[in-house]
Amino acid sequence: MKKDAATMEKIVALCRRRGFIFGSSEIYGGINGFWDYGPLGCELKRNIKDAWWQDMVRNPPSTAGHPKLAGREFQMVGVDCSIIMHTRVWEASGHVGGFSDLMSTCKYCKKMVRADQVWSMIEETEWFKSLVELYATKGIDQVAGTDLVQWAQRKAKKLVPNLALVRNPTVTISWLTERVLSASTPFPMTLKEVIQYLATEQLSMTNAFVTPCPFCGGDLTEPRQFNLMFESHAGAVKDDANKVYLRPETAQGIFANFQNVYDTSRVKIPFGIAQIGKAFRNEINPRNYTFRSREFEQMEIEFFCHPDESMLWYEFWREARINWYKSLGIASDKLRPRQQGKEELAHYSQACTDIEYLFPFSDEPQELEGVAHRGSFDLNQHGKFAKGKEDAFAIFDDEAWERDKDRFTAEEAKDAKSKPPYKYVPHVIEPSAGADRFTLAVLTEAYSYDETRASPEFLKFHPRLAPIKAAVFPLVAKDGMPEIALPIYEAIRKVFPAQYDAKQSIGKRYARMDEAGTPFCFTIDGQTKEDGTVTVRNRDDASQVRIDKSRCLEYLRDKLGL
Repeated sequence: MKKDAATMEKIVALCRRRGFIFGSSEIYGGINGFWDYGPLGCELKRNIKDAWWQDMVRNPPSTAGHPKLAGREFQMVGVDCSIIMHTRVWEASGHVGGFSDLMSTCKYCKKMVRADQVWSMIEETEWFKSLVELYATKGIDQVAGTDLVQWAQRKAKKLVPNLALVRNPTVTISWLTERVLSASTPFPMTLKEVIQYLATEQLSMTNAFVTPCPFCGGDLTEPRQFNLMFESHAGAVKDDANKVYLRPETAQGIFANFQNVYDTSRVKIPFGIAQIGKAFRNEINPRNYTFRSREFEQMEIEFFCHPDESMLWYEFWREARINWYKSLGIASDKLRPRQQGKEELAHYSQACTDIEYLFPFSDEPQELEGVAHRGSFDLNQHGKFAKGKEDAFAIFDDEAWERDKDRFTAEEAKDAKSKPPYKYVPHVIEPSAGADRFTLAVLTEAYSYDETRASPEFLKFHPRLAPIKAAVFPLVAKDGMPEIALPIYEAIRKVFPAQYDAKQSIGKRYARMDEAGTPFCFTIDGQTKEDGTVTVRNRDDASQVRIDKSRCLEYLRDKLGL
């Protein structure tokens, strides 16, 4: 499928207009990579987090459908760890030494870009699209040097002033012509090659082409490592001894507290620790609306299990998480689980499934969640760094010992109990979901368009996620209608989020609620005074039925299934 930029623009505009999402610090011009959730967005995201906590922690998925784990019970508990932790946590996890991207810097505008994203960013620029138009009009083998000079003077000079063709068109075209004439094969072969030639005033000693900066067309440096963690300092003195980091993920807080939870909560293997919280990554090029941000929220589980059963639990959680997304309305073919290939896996990972969603801004599905088999890597690392030995967090296998203890003498038993297989470091299955990414997926999946409506745009949220569950309208703000409507509204809002609206035409009020994704609207009209019935309008198909005014809350409970 091709990306649909027009639909994405409509979704972004609707979210801004209706108070779902605002750019952070808008009154000061904004700050890239940070977002604020407005009244409706705040409720939507909170509903998502509440649903996750209820379904994963308080009432976790059943093992009933699994062929080998059916009937197995497990416990889930929660933690809420600090955003700033001891620096050694990040040294142990590998983030201090290895949490980085290959970055290139423009020699002219000094902006940084991820090396693996340069060309995808270039393809989004206005200057690239104008060059595509030029070659599409004339044909890639028919564009002359004079055409390129004209393009440089009319288009590129404003859009990419530091492109070699703009800086020195005569030298670049002369050199380009020489290269074309001396080429042994037809040239250029691709538009990417064209752009590299136009960005390269003179080949280096290694005959390397220049990759242009997407922002200004200038020369990009060779890629180098750039750490993605935000640095800060704790204490009065700003020195290396007081350096700290904002956490780039919530997982390490769970691992660092494994022993605390195990010792205080009466849990036993298998069990999971869950956390919802903010994480921070210094993304150089935040993009695609809220999808890739510098501040984001994670919904994360670290599930600890016996190594012998770890692959079974990996399969269980993979299916449980896919089914959860479907249960909340992400049921289209845009939701796609993808098993990572061996070449993609982290060095410690035994398996990983990316649960992906096809957003309008992309040609390819993008990750909503990773379900990873992390082995015992994290506990081993923290054991080594904090306790001095990799098996510091090994636990005793009571079941295995009860099964085998009669094989040992009293002397042998003491030694045997301290060694494998009776002591082991648990393996970890990690379902790690992005709350912000799922919120964006929910908005995308819910976005609907029907030009026959008063407001053609409406949001078909799953009832559990809808920010407003119901609205109550008196048809007019007189004739005793508000006196009937207000008690109905008061009764509903004690149970469900609801709104009361008595302003403007009924069509405009329906339109407002459609855009907010409200499933049902109750209207009190002239007939209500005659027979005690109200009109109930369904958001999804705009159908209407009449029910007795005393049944509004009961009707809502039944239809919402909540």
